Amino acid sequence: MDDEFRARIRAGDEGAFAVLFRKHGRVVYNHCLRLSGDWSVAEDCTSLTFLEAWRLRGRADPHGGSLLPWLLGIATNVVRQRRRAAWRHHRLMQKLPAPELVPDLADEMVERLEDQERIAAVKQVLAGLRRADRDVLALCVWAGLDYAAAAAALGVPVGTVRSRLSRARRRLDERAEKILAPNMEPAGSDRQLPGDRTAAVRPTERRSR
Repeated sequence: MDDEFRARIRAGDEGAFAVLFRKHGRVVYNHCLRLSGDWSVAEDCTSLTFLEAWRLRGRADPHGGSLLPWLLGIATNVVRQRRRAAWRHHRLMQKLPAPELVPDLADEMVERLEDQERIAAVKQVLAGLRRADRDVLALCVWAGLDYAAAAAALGVPVGTVRSRLSRARRRLDERAEKILAPNMEPAGSDRQLPGDRTAAVRPTERRSR
């Protein structure tokens, strides 16, 4: 990801964007999944992220290393906007008569119930965090960005990233034992959230850091 490649991205080179997607598409998807907790939303947001990257290609810094922080910053904003739209839609739907309930009899859904319950438990823990702290946690802990890269992705100083991450971890420790621990697998289990292997971090692992 040298300056020449960045120049191709800024110029709208379709081949360069294809390389960018192949290199970072999975990471962007995992980031969207962790922020949204929904597979289909994550897929939509991943597509929108690269569409936004194409639209905003001229704003990419012409110098630097990996373009991943830039993409994750766009993805964070895309998920945030999707969340706002979903909330507006939810409020609108509340004004409509409740539809008749239809039981879901699809056998394949049974296999996903446990993962859905675990994601719901994680989302309940994360719901206690400020949005800004949650975004920093997703970038630094789950996406693996360092402080400088996360700061570049969010457009804030490095010191702000440090303080938000520290506050997020402290708040998670306070809530995890109460909410998340009963939903986690017993010690030794290899079950985890969908996505990368770092997606599910048990409370005991967090405390050991």
